Amino acid sequence: MTCRWKLLILALSFFLIMVLSVSADCPQGYSAKKKQCIDTDECKDEKPCGENATCTNTNGSYYCQCKDGFRNSKGEVNFTAGKCKDIQECLEIKDICGPNAKCENAIPYYSCTCDDGFISTTGNKTFRHHQNATCEDINECQKRNACGQNASCYNTQGSYYCICNAGFGLKSGRFNFSGNLEQCEDKCEIDKTICGNGSCHHGASGHYCTCHAGFTNYGNKTAQCTELNCDVFKAINGLEEKFVKQLNKRCLEFIKDKSQNPSDQTNQIEEDLLKILQSEIDQFLSSKFLKDRRRVSTFLDLVEKVLRLIGAVTKMPGRNTTSTHTELEMLVHHGPVIPKRNTTLSTKHAKLDIQMEMAAGEPAYYPGFTTVSLMSYSNLEDPTDTFFDGIKPQKNQSFKINSKVVTVTVSNRNTSHLKTPVKLTLDHLIQKNQTHICVFWDSSLNGGSWSDRGCSVVESNLECTVCSCNHLSSFAVLMALYEMENKFELQLITWVGLSISLIFLFISILTFSMIRSIKSTRTTIHLHLCISLFIANLVFLAGISQTANKAGCAVVAGILHFCYLAAFCWMCLEGIQLFRMVVLVFNTNFKTLHMMAVGYGVPAVIVTISVLANSGGYGTERYCWLNLETIWSFFGPVCVIIIINIFFFLITVWKLAQKFSSLNPDLDNLHKIKAFTITAVAQLCVLGIMWIFGCFQFEESTVVMSYLFTIFGSLQGVMLFIMHCLFSKQVREEYENILARFCVPQKKSYKEFNYSSKAQASKSSQDTGESHF
Repeated sequence: MTCRWKLLILALSFFLIMVLSVSADCPQGYSAKKKQCIDTDECKDEKPCGENATCTNTNGSYYCQCKDGFRNSKGEVNFTAGKCKDIQECLEIKDICGPNAKCENAIPYYSCTCDDGFISTTGNKTFRHHQNATCEDINECQKRNACGQNASCYNTQGSYYCICNAGFGLKSGRFNFSGNLEQCEDKCEIDKTICGNGSCHHGASGHYCTCHAGFTNYGNKTAQCTELNCDVFKAINGLEEKFVKQLNKRCLEFIKDKSQNPSDQTNQIEEDLLKILQSEIDQFLSSKFLKDRRRVSTFLDLVEKVLRLIGAVTKMPGRNTTSTHTELEMLVHHGPVIPKRNTTLSTKHAKLDIQMEMAAGEPAYYPGFTTVSLMSYSNLEDPTDTFFDGIKPQKNQSFKINSKVVTVTVSNRNTSHLKTPVKLTLDHLIQKNQTHICVFWDSSLNGGSWSDRGCSVVESNLECTVCSCNHLSSFAVLMALYEMENKFELQLITWVGLSISLIFLFISILTFSMIRSIKSTRTTIHLHLCISLFIANLVFLAGISQTANKAGCAVVAGILHFCYLAAFCWMCLEGIQLFRMVVLVFNTNFKTLHMMAVGYGVPAVIVTISVLANSGGYGTERYCWLNLETIWSFFGPVCVIIIINIFFFLITVWKLAQKFSSLNPDLDNLHKIKAFTITAVAQLCVLGIMWIFGCFQFEESTVVMSYLFTIFGSLQGVMLFIMHCLFSKQVREEYENILARFCVPQKKSYKEFNYSSKAQASKSSQDTGESHF
C-alpha cells in the first residue's frame, strides 16, 4: 500500500513538472493551453482601468482610455496605470458658455445658466454643452404694461428701465425705475410747491407754471416762480444816478412784460440790460470815477447782479460780447435736469474751469436754468492797484496787479464756500520771474480790498498763473515786489562816487582839450568818451529819481540812454583805431567828422528808433530809466559793441605778436601800441563789467550785485583818469610843468623853455600819446 502511494505521488510530481515547464515558456499576457500560448483577455474578468474609463485588450496586453469629460491624472490618452478624473471645464476654458451666462460643472461635462434678463436659444434658462446654444436678451418691454400707463419702457441688455412721461414723476424723486414698486404720477399732485409762487398745470408737453403777479420764472415754463425785485438798483449808492435809473427802468419793464406774456421768449430786454451795463462800465473805466475803494465795491457788486439777471433770460447756449473796456463770455443751460459736466469759458486774458453742477446750486433751489459768466475788464487793474489790506506783506515786500481783473458769476447764489473749487487761469501783464499771489476783491474789508483768503496758486510761470478758489467774486493776480535792502548805503555810495567821478572826468576833459602837446586821434576819442560819461553822470545825479513828472522823467531816461550808448561807441572807435595803427602803415587816423558820425550818430539813431517803437518804455515808477520792455534797446547794442571790440582787440594782439617776431621790428613804437591796447582792454573791462552787474538788477535779492554795480558805475571817472592821465608819462610831465609854473614862479623862463623843448620832441609821437604802466 505504501508503495502504491509513493508511485502515485511520483506520477503527480512528474505531471506538474511537465505542465510548469510548458507554461514557463509563454510570455507575459499569454497563457498555455494545450501546449500553446494563448492571449489573456485582461479586460474580460477584471476592471484594470477603474471607473470612468474603457478597457481595450491587445495581444499580450491592454490599454485604458478615459470617457468624455474625464482625463487621466498623468495626461496620457492610452494608459495602463492611473485613474480618470473629471475635467473642470468651467475653470479651464474661459467663457465656455459664451457671454451673459454662468458655467456650472457636472460629472461629466458641464451646464450653462443664462444671467437674469437673458434666455438661451433653446428657450430654456439652462442648456448643456452639446446643445451649442447661446444666451439672448429678454425684451421685457414687449410685456404688456411693463412700466404702467404714464411711463415709457426702454430695454437694455439684461434689463430695462422706465421713464415717466412729460408731466409725470416719481414720489421718490428718482429719474427712472423698474418693476412695480413705483408708479408715475402727475407732478402737480406729487409736489404742490413745484411752481413756487405760481399755479401748476398739466399739458401735452408736460407741466407748466403760470406765475402770480410780481413773480417770474424767467421764461422757463417748468421752473419755479420767484420774486423779481428791482429794488436792488434803487439802493445802490456811489454810482451815477442816470445809470441806476436806466437799469431799474428796464427791470420793471421786464416784470411787466413777463406778467402779461409769460410764454414770451424775446431777448430784447436782456440785450438792452447788457448794452447799458457795458456802456456804463466803459464810461467808468475811461474816467477816474473808480479811484475810491467803496465805489469799486459797489460797481463790482452791481455787475454781478446784472449778469445774473441777464443770464436768467438768455437763450441757450449763451453769448459772447465785447466793448471798449470789457469782454464777456456767458454759458446758459435750460432744462429740468441739473447739468453735471465740466466746462471752460475764456476771454483774451483769462480762462475759467468750472463744474456746471456747482454753478447750478442745490437741487432743492434749482430754478430750471444754469448760467456761468466770465467778464474781463481792460483797465480796472489801474484804479484798484493800491488796495492790498487783505494781504500781509513780508519784509521789504510790496504788491502790483499783474493781470486783468475778471468777474465770475453763476446762477447759484450761495457761492461763499464752494464744495469744488474753481480754477482760473490769468495771463500776466508783465512776464517777470517773481512770486505771484491769487486774490479776490473783498467788499467787506475796509470798504473793499484785495484779499488772498480762500485762493491759492496751483501753477505759475512767466506767462500766466493758475488760481484755485473756493468762492466766487472778482479776481486778479498780484506780483510781489521786493524793495532793495540797504538802500541808504547804496544811495550814499552813488552820490559820493559819482561826485568824485564828475571831478575827475572834468579834469580829464580839460586835459584832453587844452594840452595841445598830447592831442591825437586817441585823445580825441578819450575826450568825447569822458564828455559822454560826464553828461550821463550829471543827469543821473540830478534826475534819476524825478518820477513825478512823466514827460521830464522820459527825457532824463532818453538822455541817459543816448550818453551811455555814446560812451560805448567811442570805446568801439578806440579799438578800431588801435587796429588801424597796427595793420595800416599810412593814414592811420580817423577824420573827426567820421568819428562824430559814429560816436554820436549811431546812438542817436538807436534812441530815435526806440522812442518811435515804444515811447512809453522811457521811465518807470521808481526811476527815470528804461523799463523791461525797452531795456534791450540798450543792452542789445552794448553787447554788439563789446563783441566788435573784442574782435578787433584779438586781431590787434595777433598782429602785434607777428611784428614783434619780425626781423627788424620797431620796438619803441610797438611797445607804445601794446601799452595802448592794454589800456583800452582795461577800459572795456571797467565799463563792460559794470553793465554785466547791471543785468542782475531785475531780480530780487541781488544786494551783492547792486553794490558791485554801484561801485563800478560811481568810480568810472576815477578809473578813466588813472588809466589815461596818470599812467601816461607824457601827461604826467605836462602836469608837472603846470604845477611847476604855480609852485616855482622864479624858474618860469626855464620851465617854459623846457616845456617848449619837450613839446617839440613829442610832435613825432602825437598820434600815439605814449602811455606807461
